[in-house]
Amino acid sequence: MERYLSLADKFDIQQNYRRYVRLAERHDGAMASYNDARASRVWVVGIIALLFALSSKFFMGAAAGMFGVYFYSVVRSWMRTSEVNENMEQLDRWFSTKGLRFEGRIMYSQKDELLEQPLDPFDDACYR
Repeated sequence: MERYLSLADKFDIQQNYRRYVRLAERHDGAMASYNDARASRVWVVGIIALLFALSSKFFMGAAAGMFGVYFYSVVRSWMRTSEVNENMEQLDRWFSTKGLRFEGRIMYSQKDELLEQPLDPFDDACYR
C-alpha cells in the first residue's frame, strides 16, 4: 500500500522538512558545543587557584572567575541545545499531524512501522 502526501500541503511539507534538516544540523553542533563545554577542565584550574586563595584575595577572585567561565559556558551551551530541541519537537508535532514521522533525518509515514518506504518530500510522485 503506497502512501501519498497531500498536494495542498506540498509547500508546507517541503519548507518544514528544510527547517527540520537545518535544526538537525544545529542540534548536532549544539550537542558538540555542550559536550566540549562540559569536557573543559577550567574548573580544575579554579580548584588549584582556590587552594592558593587562603592567603590571597587575588587567587580567590581568579578561582571565582574560572568557575564562572566554566559554568557560564556549560549553561549557555545547554540553553542552545534545549532551544533547538524545543524547535525540533514543535516540528515533530507538526509532521505528526500530517501523518509523518522522522527517523534521523529520513521521513516516513506513521503507518510504516517497519520503515520500509522512506518519503522524499521533493519527489513530485509522492503527492496526490
